[in-house]
Amino acid sequence: MTQTPTESEPLADCVLCGEPTEYPASTRGATYCPVCEWQEAQRTACFG
Repeated sequence: MTQTPTESEPLADCVLCGEPTEYPASTRGATYCPVCEWQEAQRTACFG
């Protein structure tokens, strides 16, 4: 479930690299920028 940020709401920072994400700052949990999100998906896809 992806939230779309409104123009008045700031974007959350990536928890890994600090770059802005595509998610609003009010998003709960860990937020990743597109690059870190892709890298995290690659790591978890090969796990297990």
